[in-house]
Amino acid sequence: MTATDTAHAVDPERGTLAKAADENFPVAPFFLPRAWRTDLMAVYGFARLVDDIGDGDLAPGGADARLLGVPADRADDRLLMLDAFEEDLRRVFGGSDGPPRHPLLRRLVPTVRRRALTPEPFLGLIAANRQDQLVARYETYDDLLAYCELSANPVGRLVLAVTGTSTPERIRRSDEICTALQIVEHLQDVAEDLARDRIYLPAEDMKRFHVQETDLAAPTADASVRALIAYEAARARDLLDEGAPLVGSVHGRLRLLLAGFVAGGRAALRAIAEADHDVLPGPPKSGKVHLLREAGVVLRGEG
Repeated sequence: MTATDTAHAVDPERGTLAKAADENFPVAPFFLPRAWRTDLMAVYGFARLVDDIGDGDLAPGGADARLLGVPADRADDRLLMLDAFEEDLRRVFGGSDGPPRHPLLRRLVPTVRRRALTPEPFLGLIAANRQDQLVARYETYDDLLAYCELSANPVGRLVLAVTGTSTPERIRRSDEICTALQIVEHLQDVAEDLARDRIYLPAEDMKRFHVQETDLAAPTADASVRALIAYEAARARDLLDEGAPLVGSVHGRLRLLLAGFVAGGRAALRAIAEADHDVLPGPPKSGKVHLLREAGVVLRGEG
């Protein structure tokens, strides 16, 4: 058991929030106003925990299950846990049977009130993780986009809501960025996802590039897999480019945060390209120099 797991077993709230340091994107960087950081961390705590439930990555010991009213011996029943988590979320928004039971959801209550947040984005993230238990393959790109609408786009919408900058146009641009980042993550994690018996590469594209599922289990990618990854990476890059004007539509420190999101996606795509689109040995990683360079390009509106 790692130190983080030990902390989580003792204190589920602290253990989950500690995972923010390992994310591919800045969750609540120091340069943001303290009130924003507080509320973004509250949103992060929810999003991280629901993903951990959906991926079966909860710390051992059953503490999260007990907090949600699920017997510890059923903590590995992900659908049951997600149902209990959704029930606890309802308490955040004024459920009739008292305050939320899980500390991460209790932490969310003042944020929801302060920012007038609605349940829909949170319910979308739960629905995405529920879908992960029932759907392991996606036939078309449109099917994948519909999944990203649940799994990724609510995060960007919550960032805009917390910072008081939501408009229909900004939400549209945010959705494009978040979908792109989700696709990039899928490209980085092809091998890891396959180990969970999940494939997020559209089946129609796999057929087009003559890629079989067994090809994704190889130690390294052959030419067909590399061509498929390059194709999906280009789609993600186009979505990032479409969404990038969101950065220029806001000002101050929020602009820095959003530039970091776009730059992170572009830097990850660059790392994938520099690996010759061979993602099977593990996620290609981008260095901080490339990230800062990409952020500069985004902030200058040059790409």
